Amino acid sequence: MQDRVLVVGIDGVRLDVLRRLSTPHLDALAADGFLTPIEVDADTPTMSGPCWATVVTGVTVVKHGVWSNNFIGHRLDTFPDFTTRLAEKDGRHTLVAAGWQPLMQVRSGGPLFRAPSRSVYIAPAEDTPEAWEECDEQITAAAARVLAEEDVAASFVYLGAPDETAHYRGCGEEYETSVRRADTRLGTLLTAVRSRPSYADERWTFLVVTDHGHADAGGHGGRTPEERTAWLAAAGPGIGAAPPVVRHTDVAVQALVSAGRHPDRHWSLDGRPFAARPHAVLLDMDGTLVDTESLWLRTVRQTAPDIDVTHVLGRSVGDTAAHLHTLTGADPRTLAADLEARFLAVVREEAAPLPGALDLLDLLAESGIPAALVSASSRPVVDAVLEVLGAHRFRTTVAEGETPRTKPASDPHLAAARALGVEAAACLAVEDSPAGVRAAEAAGCRVLAVPSYAAIEPAPRRTVLPELKGIGRRELWTAGL
Repeated sequence: MQDRVLVVGIDGVRLDVLRRLSTPHLDALAADGFLTPIEVDADTPTMSGPCWATVVTGVTVVKHGVWSNNFIGHRLDTFPDFTTRLAEKDGRHTLVAAGWQPLMQVRSGGPLFRAPSRSVYIAPAEDTPEAWEECDEQITAAAARVLAEEDVAASFVYLGAPDETAHYRGCGEEYETSVRRADTRLGTLLTAVRSRPSYADERWTFLVVTDHGHADAGGHGGRTPEERTAWLAAAGPGIGAAPPVVRHTDVAVQALVSAGRHPDRHWSLDGRPFAARPHAVLLDMDGTLVDTESLWLRTVRQTAPDIDVTHVLGRSVGDTAAHLHTLTGADPRTLAADLEARFLAVVREEAAPLPGALDLLDLLAESGIPAALVSASSRPVVDAVLEVLGAHRFRTTVAEGETPRTKPASDPHLAAARALGVEAAACLAVEDSPAGVRAAEAAGCRVLAVPSYAAIEPAPRRTVLPELKGIGRRELWTAGL
């Protein structure tokens, strides 16, 4: 399955107007995902240049430097648009189709889109609503042909007629007609995508966004709610209800991850995705996939009945033995050998998958997401559990002693990510203990925590669920964002 994204930018569509109109294609996308308001950032002028630059670069006006419809003084070479990043960094085929000159041509500091691998520019014959309707029609037809026939990973299609109509005629009946026509053109683009011979083997995300609103009489640039309220409609793999807050900067980042590209932290993007397919899932074993945490606690308590569980959950035998040495005075090597032998024996006899564990592993396999087992237990214990879970379910496994340090250090997660050939930051780690969560977060992973014996609180890049049972694609795509 190949990841692909289509972004459609419809200029100057007021949200309150949109909500009272019949727009079947936008409505269908919203029903499959969401449609939510976006407030234009307080530092950003409500003008097309600054707003579209923020939408397609994923950074604020302070970084991209586009402060008006004259782009002179921009920093777009440092913070390029998402189609250029995908084309230059990954050699992906990208498309931009638009009729507004600053987006496409080297005039007044443009273009906004620096170097997509393919572009379609058709200028309106004149700056009138009628000419812009004809321009949008031609842009839609040209983009639809490319989308239906070519190997396009990411696209941006711009429709400008609603904005031009509002400027000339205000936000009345003719404006509403133009918005409905834009929805019809969106339908043409969606039909083109769905007609692709390879569509069944592709994962498509659709993002439809406006840059700003309008005053009743037409025009924008002020700070009224009608001008500062934009919106985004989104549908695709893993996209469900809208996040509490969505910003213009999120659109480009979502477009990147929907095309399969995890943003590099050195790009210094300001946005964040709201649904991202993990490039791999790194799963803890004890207390997460199998009910061995209780067996481990029972084993430890046979030596130290009153031990604080926070000192042993998610910890290796060696770490636990060192802690027990401070309590009992016994030789840590003797303690470690005894703990290991007794724990291994009980694991072989009693270990069983936790509810939802096998379903989650099956879901990863069906979704083509590689799974790694990342454990602080020894190799003999890991191998014993693999007999229960099925070793074939994991692309790689990491046990205690196979990295310079074990949990709560980041080494095991980093080693698993390297073995899978993916960035740790693009991985989702599933952990049940505070030590495991610390290790995963130190590696830079997104985290899905399913606490067993110790409480874990939600945090940035960390989602907390009560159990694995019931986890589906949407939970996987959104966990830790």
